[in-house]
Amino acid sequence: MVLFRMRTLFSALFYSLLCTVPASAQSSIAGASGEAAAAGNAEAAPVPIKPVKPLRSEAPIATARGKTIELGLGYSYLIQPGNQSNRLGLRGPDASFTIGFSRLGITADVGYARASNVLGTGRHSSVLTYLAGPVFHHTVHRSFDTYVHLLVGGAKVSGPVLTNGGTILLGGWTTSYAWAVGGGVEYWATDSMAIRTGADYLRTAFYDPSLAVRGQGNLRTTATVVYYFGMRSRRRRW
Repeated sequence: MVLFRMRTLFSALFYSLLCTVPASAQSSIAGASGEAAAAGNAEAAPVPIKPVKPLRSEAPIATARGKTIELGLGYSYLIQPGNQSNRLGLRGPDASFTIGFSRLGITADVGYARASNVLGTGRHSSVLTYLAGPVFHHTVHRSFDTYVHLLVGGAKVSGPVLTNGGTILLGGWTTSYAWAVGGGVEYWATDSMAIRTGADYLRTAFYDPSLAVRGQGNLRTTATVVYYFGMRSRRRRW
């Protein structure tokens, strides 16, 4: 009887072990699958993304246009009204200095023209001008520019004067206000050098045959080599 009970007890324990192991294994698998599902749900969750500012959301900044410096040295020919409808040709150097801002600039010009043996007297006539004013480049092209300017300042004019009575005054000279208006063309030889040709109406004052100081209209032409500091040509040309 005791043996029968022991066998029954062992059979019950063995049966309970057989039933418990699959259940615990199933529970462990279920837990693992639950954790995997939770991990999968965590990975599938959307990650918050901060908005990134576009690189070109703002308008581009315009290129700065700095000032440029121009230095010109050249040769001028001036036609001066003479006495008794005679005209006198004077020649000499001309120098200019310009500070430019894109198409507009401020220029200073100094010129000296001279003619020798005027009226057969062995004396010379001369015109010294010192002018300044605005200059505007109207047409800007890859190989040439056109410009206009208005200059004001002073002039010293000297030379022999033939009076109404036929007498020649040898030592006449005047200093007065002067102005010039004109324009010309610049041809680009290199990126920083140009050849400029121009023509001006130059207004000065000198003695007339009655020895009265009157306004005098002169025609001046110039040929100048211009050097640009800062390679202004490449930045400004089309």
